[in-house]
Amino acid sequence: MNTKPIGIFDSGVGGLSIWKEIIELLPMEHTIYLADSKNAPYGNKSKEEILRLCKKNTEKLIQLGCKIIVVACNTATTNAINLLRASYDIPFIGIEPAIKPAALQTQSKIIGILATQGTLNSSLFAETSKKHMEGIKIIETVGKGLVPLIEENRINTPEMRDLLKEYISPMISEKIDHLVLGCSHYPFLIPEIKKITGNSISIIDSGRAVAKQTKAILASEQHLNDQISSKSSHIIYSNIKSNTARALIGDYKNVTITFDPF
Repeated sequence: MNTKPIGIFDSGVGGLSIWKEIIELLPMEHTIYLADSKNAPYGNKSKEEILRLCKKNTEKLIQLGCKIIVVACNTATTNAINLLRASYDIPFIGIEPAIKPAALQTQSKIIGILATQGTLNSSLFAETSKKHMEGIKIIETVGKGLVPLIEENRINTPEMRDLLKEYISPMISEKIDHLVLGCSHYPFLIPEIKKITGNSISIIDSGRAVAKQTKAILASEQHLNDQISSKSSHIIYSNIKSNTARALIGDYKNVTITFDPF
């Protein structure tokens, strides 16, 4: 069990931001990543469709022998994580907007959240907000159009910059001091976002926290890979033919990117 891979899935390549954090924190672990780019984004889909896609991805990763599954998608987590945990005998790690650290750190008591419609509409997001946001004003913005541009590797483009300005400028006018990124695709936009926000606004995402939780659960189950002599290997499956995954991960070693119409 210890040498089996960590399974990760997302509605496309965005969850590679989480994958990077996991392999940096757990360098001996093997990983299998499913990029469901054919169905990206999940954020504008019905809950029933999101559940169907999450089950499909989960069963693929179980079939491939994974020992734990990281749902590296905010929309999938907020809509499906409870059902997945109830339906499959494997540990799941979810990801949701990092509202708690933003709430603890804010001085202005005004926080911006950039997320998909599916995440902002979910009951889990509502519960988390209610728990941590007493006395704090939240400026919620749907990042419509951002995920498709990232999937097409059009991050450093005028279209992306225009959208980001449209979404973030009103938050700056409202005096936010923290911006929570509520989609695993969005960390790839941090350099572009900082060009708009400067250094006056803290940008928070969930990647490192998800990696730490993955390590903690594997340790508690005694399933950390302790084969020190083994070389880690990483397989990324994409169900569309695209060069975006390679562009986003750069020169990582022992990574195979494969087309698979799952």
